[in-house]
Amino acid sequence: MLASQIAYVALASKDPAATALVLQQHLKLPRTDLLDAAGTAVPVFALGRSALAVFPLGHPMIDGDATPGVHHIALGVDDVERAVRHAAEVGIAAAGANPGLGGRKTVALDRQATVGVRVRLTDGLDLPRQAGEVIERIDHLGVASADVAEDERVFSRKLGFEVESRQTDMEVSMAVESFTSDKYGVVYHNRPPQPVGGLRVAFITVGDCELEFLANFDPDDGAQVEHGRSGSTKQDQGAITRFVQSRGRGLHHMALKAKDIDATLAGMARAGLPMIDTRGRPGSRRARIGFAHPHATGGILMHLVQRDA
Repeated sequence: MLASQIAYVALASKDPAATALVLQQHLKLPRTDLLDAAGTAVPVFALGRSALAVFPLGHPMIDGDATPGVHHIALGVDDVERAVRHAAEVGIAAAGANPGLGGRKTVALDRQATVGVRVRLTDGLDLPRQAGEVIERIDHLGVASADVAEDERVFSRKLGFEVESRQTDMEVSMAVESFTSDKYGVVYHNRPPQPVGGLRVAFITVGDCELEFLANFDPDDGAQVEHGRSGSTKQDQGAITRFVQSRGRGLHHMALKAKDIDATLAGMARAGLPMIDTRGRPGSRRARIGFAHPHATGGILMHLVQRDA
């Protein structure tokens, strides 16, 4: 295994103050400021065994990226050079070294070799493990994919992370015909279900969270998205398809594991944050999920998850 934990997840925000406000005030995550190479403070929020680091658009540590979202994962390792050699042995080359948070050594891996997921190796942040009163940990990081079998070959077989589960999400349409007779009464006939949207999904465990790889079940279906509304499988399929078409494979969203999803979503709504959901709704893996609107989080797609596991 390349690493035992994600040291931090880098978030690229078009409004870092708004993102930090949601994480600190509404989700009650403890904040630590770490300096970048230029001596500028970067807000870092510990949760579970990992952390979220919030960067403004254009920051050098997110490669000057001007698009908001989940930018990269930094795997915490005991010896960066040894981890780089291990990655090279399985065919994943280093793409360059840069100063990391707090002066820590950080090396980026070749994004093409990690199926579009930006991965960096870094010395650990040494933040205390944090399970808060509102959020327990990162539940998963969604990855827009084109081939979950390839994702599994890279992250499980090469890098050694465990496959948590695999699933296929399908939305189907069912037509019902009725035949009404004054003599024979009413007869109902169900036509065979017709798929209207679907995703192949693989969950791969990295530390105390998962990478959720999502690939369009049928690439010919196109990308249909209704903004600002609770999603369906067809909607999710459209969002993943459009992301891959416009930006390529890569990190798409983050999900945080909440203790009481209804109370947290409702509290955010009462505070005036723009929300897609104000209470939990059914999601995968027997969970309940709910989304904040990206306008509330600096353009980052974030949702909450409540589940037993």
